[in-house]
Order: sequence, then structure tokens, then C-alpha cells
Amino acid sequence: MKKLIILLSFILGITIATQAQTKPAEFKFDKESHDFGKVPLGKPVSVDFKFTNIGDEPLIITKVETTCGCTVPVYTQTPVKKGEAGSIKVTYNPAGSPLPFSKSITITSNAKTTTKVLYIKGETVAASTK
Repeated sequence: MKKLIILLSFILGITIATQAQTKPAEFKFDKESHDFGKVPLGKPVSVDFKFTNIGDEPLIITKVETTCGCTVPVYTQTPVKKGEAGSIKVTYNPAGSPLPFSKSITITSNAKTTTKVLYIKGETVAASTK
């Protein structure tokens, strides 16, 4: 019985030590914000936020939310393995009247930092009449 307890303790110790050495999935973005500058009304603009998984576990994005319907995200749906890259493409469609805008994109994932926020900004201007 004593040998069995020692053996189980040894196995448990090795398992804990192995798990402690692996890093959970984690984002490393090339940039976390983008300024579109002046954007003509009615002309959609897009930006790609590229990232790399710098953790040991596969990175899985479960949800990407925006602050309004004028901002549409398209993101990597498959798990991103260690060292591999993915992207989140954000398209902003300006409508209404010429005004400055600032939008946030909230990412939920299994990363060490489970919630990450990206930002876009700019100013909508009247479309030229050429």
C-alpha cells in the first residue's frame, strides 16, 4: 500500500511539473489600433489585424464583437497552433453625417488574456461629387 501511494504521488508530481512548463495560448498582435484618417461617407474601409500565437497551446477565438453594426469583423475560425499566424479583418462602413468615429472590437478566446480589445478610429467626410 505504501509503495502504491508513493508511485501515485510520483506520477502526480510529474504531471503537475509538465503542466507548469507549458504556456497557455497568447496573442501577439502586429498592431492593436488603426487610424483610417478621413473616410468618405458610404465608402467601406478595412484593416487586417494580424497576430501570432506565442503560447504553447492552440489559440481558439470563440467570439468577436463590435460596438455597432457599421463595423463587421471576419476572423480566423480554426485553432491557431503555437507559432502560427491568424488575422481579424475589420470593415467599417461609414453612414450618416460627417463626424469623427472611434470603435472597439472585443475578442474572446482561450488565451491567457481571455478578452482582448482592438480599436479603429478616423473621421467620416462628405463624399466628393466628381
